[in-house]
Amino acid sequence: MYGTVATLRFKPGMDRRVKDVFSDLQAENIPGLVIEQVYRTDADARAYVLVVGFTSRDAYRANAASPEQHARYLALRELLAEDPVWHDGEIVYSYPSA
Repeated sequence: MYGTVATLRFKPGMDRRVKDVFSDLQAENIPGLVIEQVYRTDADARAYVLVVGFTSRDAYRANAASPEQHARYLALRELLAEDPVWHDGEIVYSYPSA
């Protein structure tokens, strides 16, 4: 598996839309997507960590290069106070396995 971990910081008041933004993705049936989790940090209620996993690096990159993902990113970016910080890489362990 392959994916990314991103840190997101929402604009004041926009964090109330987090669940709506990410639950809308469920209806999109993104090819290769196997896991997506969003954590709100204890240290800062506007700071979130996004964890995404795909079946392979190719599936991840195909999604990243798609016009649909670009549109999703632009919609998300409107809610953010700053650009996300991304950490892409191979998922070497997951439990339960996806």
